[in-house]
Amino acid sequence: MFLIVGLGNPGKKYSLSRHNIGFMVIDEIAKRHEIEVKKKGFDSLYCESIIDQKKVILQKPQTFMNASGRAVHAAVNFYKISTNDVLVSHDEIDLPTGTMQVKFGGGSAGHKGIDSIIRYLGGSDFIRIRIGVGKPARKPEMVEHVLSEFEQGEIKIIKGMVEKAADAVMETILNGLEPAMNKFNRKTEI
Repeated sequence: MFLIVGLGNPGKKYSLSRHNIGFMVIDEIAKRHEIEVKKKGFDSLYCESIIDQKKVILQKPQTFMNASGRAVHAAVNFYKISTNDVLVSHDEIDLPTGTMQVKFGGGSAGHKGIDSIIRYLGGSDFIRIRIGVGKPARKPEMVEHVLSEFEQGEIKIIKGMVEKAADAVMETILNGLEPAMNKFNRKTEI
């Protein structure tokens, strides 16, 4: 069983923000497999499903980004899922817009949602689908940047990256982490 988490912030105000790209990936996976992520529990919207003969839980924490770990921890404990079978898709300012990286473990690189998950799970042994959203020129603008909506010229790129991130999630659960890293950890311009 796999827990597939998309990070974001609840509410219409944030729905198209850079910080919500993880939610967009969950929505893309759900759309492809004609399932709905609307059940309430674990401080989340979630659903249980079978995708290509693999049991999966799709989860969108509703705790706001900085407390995402609480929701992930609740689902991991309830379903008795190994942290190695947790996949988290999230925005990454250290990657340029239009790039993506599949990664296992490591630190949070300052991402408050990932930091929260590491704290609640007691370690960093989970898979991340890091989706580049670019970095502002000055550090004080960081919060405004990740909470801002994508610019008109970025929308096509982001749509392609969300689709590619959903592909990376499926590759990981069907064929394993290493094949997914080999296939998706290349500079990709959409």
